[in-house]
Amino acid sequence: MSNSCLFLYRCLWDFGFLEPAGTSCLEHRGRGHSVQFLLQTLNTLRLQELYSLRMQRSREKMERDKTELHLSQFKRKLRVCVATCNRADYSKLAPIMFGIKAHSDEFELEVVVLGSHLIDDYGNTFRMIEQDDFGIDSKLHTIVRGEDEAAMVESVGLALVKLPDVLQRLRPDILIVHGDRFDALALATAAALMNIRILHLEGGEVSGTIDDSIRHAISKLAHYHACCTRMAEQHLIAMCEDHSRILLAGCPSYDKLLLTHHKDDYMDIIKSWLGDKVQDHDYIVALQHPVTTDIQHSIKIYGLMLDALLSFNKKTLILFPNIDAGSKEMVRVMRKKGIEQHPNFRAVKHIPFEQFIQLVCHAGCMIGNSSCGVREAGAFGTPVINLGTRQTGRETGENVLHVRDADTHNKIYHALELQFGKRYPCSKIYGDGSAVPRILKFLRSIDLDEPLQKTFCFPPVKESISQDIDHILETQSALAVDLGGTNLRVAIVCMRGKILKKYTENNPRTFEDRMDLILKMCKDAVQDAVSINCRILGVGVSTGGRVNPQEGVVLHSTKLIQEWSCVNLRTPISDALHLPVWVDNDGNCAALAEKKFGHGKGVENFVTVITGTGIGGGIIHHHELIHGSTFCAAELGHIMVSLEGPECSCGSRGCIEAYASGMALQREAKMLHDEDLLKVEGMDMKICEPITAAHLISAARMGNSKAAAVLHKASTALGVGIVNILHIVNPSLVVLSGVLGSFYQEPVQQVISQRALTSAQTIRVVTSHLEEPALLGAASMVLDYATRRTY
Repeated sequence: MSNSCLFLYRCLWDFGFLEPAGTSCLEHRGRGHSVQFLLQTLNTLRLQELYSLRMQRSREKMERDKTELHLSQFKRKLRVCVATCNRADYSKLAPIMFGIKAHSDEFELEVVVLGSHLIDDYGNTFRMIEQDDFGIDSKLHTIVRGEDEAAMVESVGLALVKLPDVLQRLRPDILIVHGDRFDALALATAAALMNIRILHLEGGEVSGTIDDSIRHAISKLAHYHACCTRMAEQHLIAMCEDHSRILLAGCPSYDKLLLTHHKDDYMDIIKSWLGDKVQDHDYIVALQHPVTTDIQHSIKIYGLMLDALLSFNKKTLILFPNIDAGSKEMVRVMRKKGIEQHPNFRAVKHIPFEQFIQLVCHAGCMIGNSSCGVREAGAFGTPVINLGTRQTGRETGENVLHVRDADTHNKIYHALELQFGKRYPCSKIYGDGSAVPRILKFLRSIDLDEPLQKTFCFPPVKESISQDIDHILETQSALAVDLGGTNLRVAIVCMRGKILKKYTENNPRTFEDRMDLILKMCKDAVQDAVSINCRILGVGVSTGGRVNPQEGVVLHSTKLIQEWSCVNLRTPISDALHLPVWVDNDGNCAALAEKKFGHGKGVENFVTVITGTGIGGGIIHHHELIHGSTFCAAELGHIMVSLEGPECSCGSRGCIEAYASGMALQREAKMLHDEDLLKVEGMDMKICEPITAAHLISAARMGNSKAAAVLHKASTALGVGIVNILHIVNPSLVVLSGVLGSFYQEPVQQVISQRALTSAQTIRVVTSHLEEPALLGAASMVLDYATRRTY
């Protein structure tokens, strides 16, 4: 057989076309039909092409597999470009740069320096970057001198002209931009337009100048955010930024200052700047910048500050203002007053950050409007006097005393008298010293294959019943109060329905004692909430009896709670705690608890029946709690199931409560016990032990027919009452709550299947899994109303 014939047979076999007849053809090749048969069946050239193509694809697949294996073993470094504009932002960026440099196997650091770093009048601070052994990839002279509004605009424009070439050459995967300077706005604008991912540090904060607008504009351009405080995180979320791209890291400078501010050589540093005679905590650090939205006012405040410092007569280290519009005029004021020649003053353009930390830490006071005063100084407990409006809105510790405005230097002088030499508790509002590890971990998690186009999380147009903000679910909480016949309980309940702390006392018998105890327990809980980082949104009160929830008034109470009718609960609690207060019946609260945390979550229509000492409940219809015209809807325990039944606590006869409540079962148990018909062989009963419903249930389970008959009647009465409820409001679910709920569930379901209309026989009866329905229901009123959710 020819090679062509064999080749064709091989192709037929490979492609699955070979039939038994083909084999026969080979076996009988002597007949001379095989080559002719194959040539007639297939085109030889076509088969050669198909076979070659298959072999080529096989080889390509092997190559791809090798390439993918190689790539999986070697991951490209993430190119991170850090752009720094001035001495202040470098103090925040340097710790991150050191962290990136320490992980050179994962990251490739690129450094761009621009802005006032490159100006001699501001200390040529780019040199400290070089001293820190960072290679500078690009230096951009972007500042147009003039120190006025027009010069700031021109500087932004100049930076936008120069930045594209640099970014195109460096081609970073991500650009790290800090803060709220106009230089940073140019950086973020250029990177966003060039499709470079941006990580913005310290977004979401609030201050009182144009910096606010610039900071928020950068946040809108940035793809990722590393913020310093919980409030800043909240602000970013409120600005519709994606929560998954926001990292609550803390301030990177805290990583350095919390480790280094207690150096042994701090006195050498102080003396090198202020002279040998100066003492620890006996000098002032002054740093005041212009407010670009009100330059004249900031110049006036600056002059008054200098006058106050001259009068106060203490050694003062004063730093030159930054390069914002108005700084030139401020320097003129300083020179006009002779500050640079005054023996009590040392005026400097720049201090290395490590030394500046020591100077602030051991100062008797810091004065001015620098963010350092409201941020870093708090970590040392250094007293601070914040002047003017530049830091209005910033979160501050108790070490900061604000002087918003002044017409003479007397007010500032008085503030110096109050603050100088004090020590305050150290504050960590802006960080705990672990920001850099968090930021590096965040950088590692960035997926460069994700779409570059950022998305905004706008709130829904229609009001939503939930908000997907995890930290709010943890920290926003309610104060829940449960007024029972025996106990008075207060609890702190978080958004997830977890009881964080609970307080229990015996319920006093008189109105005055009861109100005093409620207020005391609530005040104690509010104080404790601070220590567990909970923000109390309001107070919810669950109480027995008929309640007007609109007014927060208990109209009529049960017999279990004495002196508890016509009681206004809302007003005294709200006045004492300065919090909104909601009040409702305990049965309604149980239904609300199921709706928010239990089986009723997402169910449009359901009924909750409490089976405890009494019988009560609540009805949810179309997701709303039904109160009725006189607030006595869902008094389920007083549905009559017999005309001549036992007497009920309400004064009527034949109510469900008279048959199936814990008190009713206890009454029947006592009657059997008095007739010596309760105890059966093997039943553990102590002589002095009070008889309860539990004994009746135990006796029935051990074969006591009398006890079983009582329980059967009670279950039937409860089942018939629930059938009536099903026929009236037609819920899709019945939830049995309370201590007897699990016992009644099965027999009640049987009564429904036997006595209800066919359309209602399939309605489920379930037992509540909530351990504290009254407290959770009281909390749900607060958590739903206070967060604008409806029920």
